[in-house]
Amino acid sequence: MLTAALLLFGAAFWWLHEPMPLRLQPGSQVVDLEIEHGTTANGVADVVVASGADVPVLLLQAWFRFSGQARLIKAGSYEIVPGTSPRRLLSMLVRGEETLKNVTLVEGWTFSQVLQALQKAEQLTPDTLALSPEMIMEKLGKPGVHPEGRFFPDTYTYAKGSSDLAVLKRAARAMDRRLEAAWSLRSPETPLKSPDEALILASIVEKETGKPLDRGQIGGVFTNRLRIGMPLQTDPSVIYGMGARFDGNLRKRDLQQDTPYNTYTRTGLPPTPIAMPGKAALLAAVQPAPTKALYFVSRGDGTSEFSENLDGHNRAVNKYIRGR
Repeated sequence: MLTAALLLFGAAFWWLHEPMPLRLQPGSQVVDLEIEHGTTANGVADVVVASGADVPVLLLQAWFRFSGQARLIKAGSYEIVPGTSPRRLLSMLVRGEETLKNVTLVEGWTFSQVLQALQKAEQLTPDTLALSPEMIMEKLGKPGVHPEGRFFPDTYTYAKGSSDLAVLKRAARAMDRRLEAAWSLRSPETPLKSPDEALILASIVEKETGKPLDRGQIGGVFTNRLRIGMPLQTDPSVIYGMGARFDGNLRKRDLQQDTPYNTYTRTGLPPTPIAMPGKAALLAAVQPAPTKALYFVSRGDGTSEFSENLDGHNRAVNKYIRGR
């Protein structure tokens, strides 16, 4: 009797630690497992076997039951990889080690580009697809807030089947925190009156340059212009205001056609951000580099040439734009 008990114990121990055979779908290297809320331990075992684990379902049910952890199994999306044993499977389900995907939101993207990225993200439920921007912001607890620039650019992980609204909510909270932190570090001399104005200016800085060494200087130029009431004259804002009318070429008539975002025809900041600024652009807006420059022009290599007066700016334009 003792020998039989030892043999049974040994067989059970071996089975618990032995990799489960898997029935893989063509082209797949894992078994996808979806455990719904409220599923019993026996039901979980049924789902595991039905999904592709080639093990006796009664044995799996017995293991879950006698482990003492059956009630700790968490709902979610999982992947069973080759080499997974019944013991490892239960540990994974109890710990809630869900399969995570990720989506990256890039500095300088517009809200439209953010939505496109979310809708293309792997196994992310596109709940925003049928919603207007206003409805989306209401769902996020920000009714009446314009969505542009309100989400922090970063890489966000999510469980398979998660809602894109959940990702947006995390990105919105991240931007709130980053903006609050940046505003607390603002220069005492800043002409900006609120965190929202800082966000707007940061979005312009983000679109004007990707060069770390130039961000503070560009923030300084726009800060100087705001102080003296000089138009910001920033092309990215004009382009944003043109919307679908922009065909890739910014013409003189575009700079003369007044819109709320035309910073050539209007002084001050545009009414909303024009893109998502990152941390560096936020800091450049509230802590601009000390400079007397009022102008800058691209050198053609991604960097900018700064000038304190119009004569110097015209010389820079002739050199770097007109090639004179």
